Amino acid sequence: MKKLSIILTMMVFAVASSFGQADAIEKYFNKYMDDENFTVVYVSPKMFEYVAKIAPEDMDKDTRDVIKDLKGLRILTTEYNTAAFYKEAKSLINRDEYEVLMTVRDEGTNVEFLVKDQGGDIINELLLLVGGDEFVMMSFVGKIDLNKISKLANSIDIDGMEHLDKIKEDKN
Repeated sequence: MKKLSIILTMMVFAVASSFGQADAIEKYFNKYMDDENFTVVYVSPKMFEYVAKIAPEDMDKDTRDVIKDLKGLRILTTEYNTAAFYKEAKSLINRDEYEVLMTVRDEGTNVEFLVKDQGGDIINELLLLVGGDEFVMMSFVGKIDLNKISKLANSIDIDGMEHLDKIKEDKN
């Protein structure tokens, strides 16, 4: 019985810590959602479902596959106090849960791609942080195929999406 209670306690802490990380990123978005200095984009799972169903003939198969498997997209961008926002966002990331996929530093801009891995080329979350002339925090949640995600950058015209092309460049 003692072993069972220890195992259950460990499982509760593991689940709570995973919720804590999701809450940290969600709280960060919510903290700045109403700040007029930020551009905020939130796309719900329902919207991704509708887009995949409504206009399948208007997009290529890879883009449609990416969209149908996404469960959410949150984007925060600003051109104000970018170094402080970048530093704050980085401090919230639990490095035990997220693995650095790629880091790019070029002409004063830092770009980090972090993933929650599912295995193989499929991930559960792609987190993008950009610090430089602008601050960008972008979180894709769902079943994400890294081989196809960069195609999404070309089909959606939202500030920050152009950084997804760096994944494609790195894989070539």
